[in-house]
Amino acid sequence: MKARPLSIEGAWEFTPVQHGDDRGVFLEAFKADVLAEAIGDRFELAQVNTSVSAAGVVRGIHFADVPPGQAKYVTCTVGAIVDVIVDIREGSPTFGQWDTVLLDDRDRRAVYLAEGLGHGFCSLQDGSTVTYLCSTGYRPSAEHGVNPLDDDLGIEWPTLARDGTPLEYELSVKDTAAPSLVQALADGLLPSFTGSGTGEAPV
Repeated sequence: MKARPLSIEGAWEFTPVQHGDDRGVFLEAFKADVLAEAIGDRFELAQVNTSVSAAGVVRGIHFADVPPGQAKYVTCTVGAIVDVIVDIREGSPTFGQWDTVLLDDRDRRAVYLAEGLGHGFCSLQDGSTVTYLCSTGYRPSAEHGVNPLDDDLGIEWPTLARDGTPLEYELSVKDTAAPSLVQALADGLLPSFTGSGTGEAPV
């Protein structure tokens, strides 16, 4: 498995080695030692989530209160998504910046994002199935969001589905009503850069 740091501190891409023959394919989708070596810490698994999305569905940008925050290891087992990691950490040198990785059932990559980072994705085909390994359990009162279509954030969401047809975005009511990044900052919702996946104590 190959590890590649993304442009946002605390975010990584992992590409597995696939072993295929006439029967199909085998791969190691998650390796704790490879992840620990990359991020410099042990990933504590507390919950595994799965979502299935139609083409054009946008989920996110989601994040959890820090502490404790919620680190995620995300892969797409069926279909394809454009996965987006956003630096929403107040005081970060890359605050407001984002990076993307294509996760699909061909290359079978995964992404890791540390506590305090924002996460979302756009499905590129019907039935795209995403699995999230999470370091903490879901706590509704600690979950927040930033509007994924925030003009100032300027995420370049894909415009075409995997089959080349135009995408029509579909968001949940909650994600549609989520504040802009600037508003979330003004409202005190965003985590601090110090301690958000940086190896320092959270503040």
